[in-house]
Amino acid sequence: MSDYDRAITVFSPDGHLLQVQYAAEAVSRGLCAVAVKSKDGVCVAVERRVLAKLQDSRSARKIEIIDDGLALAFSGLSADGRALVNRARVECQSYRLRAAEAPGCDYVARWIAQLQQRFTMRGGMRPFGVACLIAGYDAAGSPALFKTEPHGIVVGLKAYAIGRSEKTIQEYFEKEYKENMTQDEAIKLAIAGLSQVVDAGSNTVEAVLVKRDENNQAVVVPLSDQEITQHISKPAAQNDAQNDAAMRED
Repeated sequence: MSDYDRAITVFSPDGHLLQVQYAAEAVSRGLCAVAVKSKDGVCVAVERRVLAKLQDSRSARKIEIIDDGLALAFSGLSADGRALVNRARVECQSYRLRAAEAPGCDYVARWIAQLQQRFTMRGGMRPFGVACLIAGYDAAGSPALFKTEPHGIVVGLKAYAIGRSEKTIQEYFEKEYKENMTQDEAIKLAIAGLSQVVDAGSNTVEAVLVKRDENNQAVVVPLSDQEITQHISKPAAQNDAQNDAAMRED
């Protein structure tokens, strides 16, 4: 089978592009990223890598702002994610010059997916080893969340997880997600989802909130470690209270 993974344009006998599958495997081994859409915005949270003492934390980010009110989180190869983010930023600026308005989240997601698909069908290239969660507002002004994959699929979502242990978090989201969630509820659900696979302390989670400010402009607001810790501690206190009540009943 190894003879069929030397060129991206050659299908294996069972109809697979093996290099695309390898790219998807790189995503599944990456740090986890989650996003939850509320009625007012979108919360995006990622697992933060433990850094060396002398490393600048700003140099290892999994959430990037690609335009006003547009946030992108990725899982997989960091170098590929950085290259994809830079291309997306250039396209957002080009769109502003052509259309004299900010690009919508739906447009940017489709553009990124098209670029990823293009790298699966030309010789001398390899697929981007990243999956992306793009959060923002669509052309109609509603909160939007999209996922793109290495083979170029783009899907609109309400809540999703990519990276390691994504299936575990997806099952949790399917049980706990509710329509018309508030921003606080979306933040709690996103961080609680990450806590299914990581010790979700303020030093292991990075999160942003895509929302509208007092001028009705779309903005990306980073959540501080204190805000993240606050949303983590509340569910823990509730669980302790429930456990104490159960012990008293026994």
